[in-house]
Amino acid sequence: MLGYGELSVRAHALAHLLYERGIGHGTEVATLLPNGLAAAWVSYGLKLAGLAETPMNFGYTGQEIAWSARVARFRLVITNRQRESDVREQNLDALRVEDVAPADPGRNFDPVPADVPGRILFTSGTTGFPKAAVYTHGRRWVGEQLLKATLPFVPKRGERILLMTPFTHGASLLAFAWCDYGGEVLLLNGVYAEPIRNWLGSGSVSAIFAPPTMLAKLATVLERRRYQGVRCVFTGTQPLTASVYETAAAMFGPVVRVTFGKTECINPITVLDGHESAELYSRLLSGLGTCVGWPAPGVEVHIDGRAGEQDDAGAAEGEVWLRAQQMSNGMLSVEGFTPHEPQGWHRTGDQGYIDAQGRLWLTGRLADVIKTGGYRVNPDEIEWVLAEGSAAGGIVVTSIPSDYWGEVIVAVAENPDPGWEDAARACARKLSRHKQPRIYAILRDFPRNAQGKVNRRKLRELVLATGTYKDGPYPELVPDHEVTSGQ
Repeated sequence: MLGYGELSVRAHALAHLLYERGIGHGTEVATLLPNGLAAAWVSYGLKLAGLAETPMNFGYTGQEIAWSARVARFRLVITNRQRESDVREQNLDALRVEDVAPADPGRNFDPVPADVPGRILFTSGTTGFPKAAVYTHGRRWVGEQLLKATLPFVPKRGERILLMTPFTHGASLLAFAWCDYGGEVLLLNGVYAEPIRNWLGSGSVSAIFAPPTMLAKLATVLERRRYQGVRCVFTGTQPLTASVYETAAAMFGPVVRVTFGKTECINPITVLDGHESAELYSRLLSGLGTCVGWPAPGVEVHIDGRAGEQDDAGAAEGEVWLRAQQMSNGMLSVEGFTPHEPQGWHRTGDQGYIDAQGRLWLTGRLADVIKTGGYRVNPDEIEWVLAEGSAAGGIVVTSIPSDYWGEVIVAVAENPDPGWEDAARACARKLSRHKQPRIYAILRDFPRNAQGKVNRRKLRELVLATGTYKDGPYPELVPDHEVTSGQ
């Protein structure tokens, strides 16, 4: 438990310590911390000191830490005793949170210029090594105000929100918003049944943030029981299938709120409120993609249809471009800083369209498109259809290189129930033959990034490691043993 007074004292103590070390505004300082109290006060302290907070996922390997340092060019990492040696092995300086004494420095800090770097966020890295989005303190502040302005309700003093995703991204944004209103944040390092069951059972939780995969896990550990008192379930980062929506709505009511956010442009980009989600999913047909709602105030969305097609209703489908006040200033890679497109536009890499009501629909990632037998196939469409046969929606589609087909479509289930493959094959018959998976495989758990998204590239590697792959007109994967994402 950490009260607001102690939060302020600890944040000021860290800011003062860094000030005494001569670390000036805009300097890149990384964090490597698990979800917990330290993650919160360290983040506030870095913002107070006017530094460029650069959060890393606590599960990063030494190679990933080194790569992040190479991209973001930080020298100092704030971490704990558990990971200190891993940081120092990369020839980086480490400051342990245990060594920051919670003492009030008794001084005021200089105002932070709006145009200095304020936060550096790494992308998911699902298709390779991650890049990083750079936000100035001004852009960061605007994003926080817009997020608060679009909340479905104003949290009252002491009102609780449950956060279980890593603090490095979405969880921190909602935590800042909640704390600005005097609310209470319940921050867990994953889905833990006992405390979650107790909090929800007491009716003391008003809001939950959970991506679709986490909603599926909640449904499993909570045995799909009905809970009262939750006013909003925030979800996003991945397509929300009809089956997962129905499960979440049965547990919490019609309060599931879909939003669209990206590392390059934080929430809110688009919003689909709870009553709108309920109306949409009550009549949603499979294979249409994911509706993420209407653009938030100040957000512009453009569909670049030059490489896209038109659906049956004539809506242009193509790459989603966006421009917003809370968007990052540009991207960092090992080659250096690159600003966004002229006039401030950002090419998202997402494919989608805008319907007749002005809502944005996402139909997949351009980089994930599978080329098989002369066809271009979007894996998200297949996943959407296969999820109809699984209440958990735990099937991800990837591909395996093939001399005969170009790529072979593979459906991978995460620790599924018996009979999953028959159910998935039955659902797949609704798809055109060239879209149907030719191989079905099982993993104990999926490789995920800091945002909970499945890394398709690593997934493909793990699938191939489970057995012997036989290419040809009738491809086959003969299982040898079980593989987990930790191997």
